[in-house]
Amino acid sequence: MIFLLYFLIFMIGASFGSFLNVVIYRVPLGKSVIKPRSQCPKCEKPIYWYENIPIFSWILLRAKCANCKVKISSEYPIVESLCGFVTLFFFKDLLDLNHFHYAFFRTTIFYIFLAHFVIDLKHKILPDSLNIYLGFVLLIYSFFQFNYIHIGLGFLIGGGFPYLITWLFYKIRGQIGLGGGDIKLYAVLGLYLGPLDIMLTIFLSCFLGAVVGVFLIATKFLDRNNPIPFGPFILIVAAIQIFFPELFNQIKNIIL
Repeated sequence: MIFLLYFLIFMIGASFGSFLNVVIYRVPLGKSVIKPRSQCPKCEKPIYWYENIPIFSWILLRAKCANCKVKISSEYPIVESLCGFVTLFFFKDLLDLNHFHYAFFRTTIFYIFLAHFVIDLKHKILPDSLNIYLGFVLLIYSFFQFNYIHIGLGFLIGGGFPYLITWLFYKIRGQIGLGGGDIKLYAVLGLYLGPLDIMLTIFLSCFLGAVVGVFLIATKFLDRNNPIPFGPFILIVAAIQIFFPELFNQIKNIIL
């Protein structure tokens, strides 16, 4: 019985992952995530419900469109599986009602983070629509946990400090440092993280990005003139802060 319950939770999460695949594909193209119904991007054949069962349909279709046989990327079942396992991890204690609202919050944040992560890797953008939705979720949850000073200063520092540094860098070097999406992401994260932790987010994400960037350039996986997107580094640090606060507190104690 408990196995069936866990399987149901996993499939609910995987179904959200299936919708997330739509978001990841359509939002960068400026398309609606609601209409039209899912279809093959090559032959435009409508995808029926039995061809759209998370993970299983990809396996049964052998990773190919049922009509034109174009290859279906493994990104789809990977996103669905990740959402399924993470949802199961957060909602495994269903009988704990005090835990439910926190599980809902963390799961929602993970979905947005994952969409941002994949979109930025593929298109080097952090869409405003996802930043707005993330800010809305974080703002609502922050009102029940923090005071206005924590929320307001976190937002102002999260958006203002990176913007100032980017502006100065542009004036001095004539080049744009951070993109607008990165700055907006810092700002909305500041709503929840507050002034101190958002400064640590900025510092640690820049440090992580620099280390990874130098390594990729040194190993010739990356061309110096073709920079990697910065959003994933922000998201990795923020994920540790939100999902693993005890681990982050240990890191904070080492830094401070």
